[in-house]
Amino acid sequence: QVQLVESGGGLVQAGGSLRLSCAASGSIFTINNMGWYRQALGKQRELVAIMYYGGRTNYADSVKGRFTISRDNAKNAVYLQMNSLKLEDTAVYYCNLNQLNRNFWGQGTQVTVSS
Repeated sequence: QVQLVESGGGLVQAGGSLRLSCAASGSIFTINNMGWYRQALGKQRELVAIMYYGGRTNYADSVKGRFTISRDNAKNAVYLQMNSLKLEDTAVYYCNLNQLNRNFWGQGTQVTVSS
């Protein structure tokens, strides 16, 4: 099994920054993809950013230029630096690890952006 633990969420004013962290433990294979998804109230969960094993990244159009995903493979960790936060970034953010076509999720961390 795989366990994912997120941290770093909180309340921030619009225009501010937050950094999310996710630590993975358990049966982790070398080749995997790690990323971040979010789910706002009343909406479906959506991809925010993903970093593939080889280092390629993909971002949602709404966060391009503002968010940066990074990984520390030695620590089985993934990070999301969020800058220039907007009200619409308010959501529960979930860490995701995909390996061998299986998805594992963290418990989620709340990010609230206020005006």
